[in-house]
Amino acid sequence: MASTAQAFARIDAGSIAAIFEGGKDAKEHPLVQCVQIKPIANGDTERYRVIFSDTKNYIQTMLATAANHHITGGSMKVNCFVKLMGYQANNVKGKKILIVTDLQVIPELGIMEKLGNPAPLEIKNEEESKPTAVTSNGFYGQQQQPQQSRSLPSHNKPPSSSAHANIYPIEALSPYSHKWTIKARCTNKSDIKTWHNMKGEGKLFSVNLLDESGEIRATGFNEQVDSLYELFQEGQVYYISSPCRVQIAKKQFSNLQNDYELAFERDTQVEKAEEATDVPQVKYNFTQISDLQSVEKDATIDLIGVLREVGETNQITSKTTSKPYDKRDLTLVDNTGYSIRLTIWGKTASTFDLNPDSVVAFKGVKVSDFGGRSLSLLSSGSMTASPDIAEAHKLKGWYDSQGHNESFATHANVTSTVAGGTGGSRDPFKTIAQTKDEGLGMDSEKADFFSLKASIQYIKQDNFCYPACLSEGCNKKVLEIEPGQWRCERCDKNHPKPQYRYIMSVNVSDHTGQLWLSCFDETGRVIMGISADELMEIKEVDEKKFSDYFSEANCRVWNWKCKAKMDSFQEQQRVRYQVSSASALNYVMESQKLAELIKQYNLGD
Repeated sequence: MASTAQAFARIDAGSIAAIFEGGKDAKEHPLVQCVQIKPIANGDTERYRVIFSDTKNYIQTMLATAANHHITGGSMKVNCFVKLMGYQANNVKGKKILIVTDLQVIPELGIMEKLGNPAPLEIKNEEESKPTAVTSNGFYGQQQQPQQSRSLPSHNKPPSSSAHANIYPIEALSPYSHKWTIKARCTNKSDIKTWHNMKGEGKLFSVNLLDESGEIRATGFNEQVDSLYELFQEGQVYYISSPCRVQIAKKQFSNLQNDYELAFERDTQVEKAEEATDVPQVKYNFTQISDLQSVEKDATIDLIGVLREVGETNQITSKTTSKPYDKRDLTLVDNTGYSIRLTIWGKTASTFDLNPDSVVAFKGVKVSDFGGRSLSLLSSGSMTASPDIAEAHKLKGWYDSQGHNESFATHANVTSTVAGGTGGSRDPFKTIAQTKDEGLGMDSEKADFFSLKASIQYIKQDNFCYPACLSEGCNKKVLEIEPGQWRCERCDKNHPKPQYRYIMSVNVSDHTGQLWLSCFDETGRVIMGISADELMEIKEVDEKKFSDYFSEANCRVWNWKCKAKMDSFQEQQRVRYQVSSASALNYVMESQKLAELIKQYNLGD
């Protein structure tokens, strides 16, 4: 462990000011001390704000998500020492903020009390700043700086051309960014989509862009489609320069972990980069097949597996356009001992030519609970055969040596085990009293999953369903804009009618208490025995028969697979219990379970 004197000797005093001022005194990789770490709320993305000190000054920084593993893995702690390997200096609303894209923890210096007495950063030639304010939560205050607009230096991997000297990391882009250039790889390009509505008609396309700090979606409309669509090619690297609008991301159209997206403008500059080795290939965050049971329905994931079976191409007719489109089912396995069905669509399905035993990586896959668990490749997703990454090489070695002879479990088997109540599920069996006594769902950071055996006491008849979009895989609510015209804002389409889907509040009880559960379409069909579309038709012609369906559903016992999660409703926090599946009791298996419980009491002795 180094001494305080040794740490003082190695830390780069004055390096923080040099980063913002530039010049010959700026260190390439300054060594600084981490004096504070604070997680910040940023939608679904985990982010951290970190204070670094060089003994003379301290600076508030934002850690790029690609560097989060230093904190989550435990190597970076308060009062440790790090080298800043990649960073971007920004001046946002008069505040000096450093975006750190890469760093290296220096373990030999250990952890020690804050060195020196660092002051808030003051840049030369600026008018005197106000004193630093320390907030009530003890976080370092930030000086109020005069409003200004200046280009600040960055230090990432050097650009290949002097014409693009000030490269921004994607992570640093925000609506407050003005003059900037990013160097990014196009990882996905959509087809050109057209729309026709009462306001007119138009066309658009989108691309996913990637650099070492993160990903962002960019969209071009009308004239930008004509000028940019052919220029962008998947896998190629580009310089993209403002003017280009940075706006809040429309999460319903993108599965990327970024709160912002780009909109190409008339004068946006796009130039193909000749040097592309410093920009990473596609980034994956793989979920193992065995873990899919704990992934929420409709979540978007990345997955890698060995191709076990390739189904035939089938044609399905669209409900909205009456046009046929292709689909193909693939079966994938991995070294966790599980298999999964994944569906690909359109041109990807019709041109698919990979052989079984190939390793395939998928980015942007939607999780469904159909048949327990199944997957569908989104139109914005991508598929890569035999990618040159460690996970692929490991899977290939495992499959060639032993995996090709193994048998694989499916998630349909796991679901049926839950239904039977044998205890083979990942989700523990609970009574209603236990869900409350154990505080399931009270942790706002995560959900709790559990199984429940309970009977239906009451189903609310008002608002039991909603009118949904007819487009394949959409299911968003549509609005009736005029008789016979239903509008979906997500798909930007009008439909002659909706498809009604269940969204039900169900009161259930067991011997320990009562609980309100939220059920969706798949569960509603099971407990009602009829689709929401059919039930709505009955409601319009026979109100009594409609009510009878709800009465008949009461007092029936089901096995429920549930998720408990903290939710906000009318500015109040409450736990919401959401059902992912419901299944009828298997009385043979229930009897076996009770017999095992009786044996545990040794009543026969």
